[in-house]
Amino acid sequence: MRVMVMVKATKDSEAGAMPTTELLESMGRYNEELAKAGILLAGEGLKPSSQGKRVAFDGPGRTVIDGPFAETRELVAGFWLWEVKDMAEAVEWVKRCPNPMPGPSEIEIRPVYEMADFGDALTPEIAEQERLLRAKISGP
Repeated sequence: MRVMVMVKATKDSEAGAMPTTELLESMGRYNEELAKAGILLAGEGLKPSSQGKRVAFDGPGRTVIDGPFAETRELVAGFWLWEVKDMAEAVEWVKRCPNPMPGPSEIEIRPVYEMADFGDALTPEIAEQERLLRAKISGP
C-alpha cells in the first residue's frame, strides 16, 4: 500500500526557520534507511505557506489566494510518499523518524487511493489511461 506521510507545520517552520546541521544529518540517515528498505518513493520539505498560493474552485470560477494561511497546525511542512505492507509498518517507520521540528511536532499518515478502490466507476478505458500515465511518469 502507498501512504503519504506528512510533517505538520509549526510556528517555527511557518516562520522559515531552517533545520540545524544535526537535524539535516539525522534526517539524511533516516531517508537512507527508508531508501535501503525499498519504502521511499519520494519526499521533500516545503517552504512556508507565505510563499505559497491556493486556488479556490466554485463551479467554473477560480480564485487565487496568497499565503500565508491561517491554522498553522493544519498546514504541511514536508512529505514522503512510501510503499509499505500496511499501516502498522508505516507507523513503525514514523516512530523511528527524528523529530522534524525543534519542539513538539506531528506527522500524519494517510493511505493513497489505489485503482481498485474506485470500483465500478473505474472503466477499462480509465484504467488504461491511468496505466499509460503511470508508465510515462515512472520512466523506463
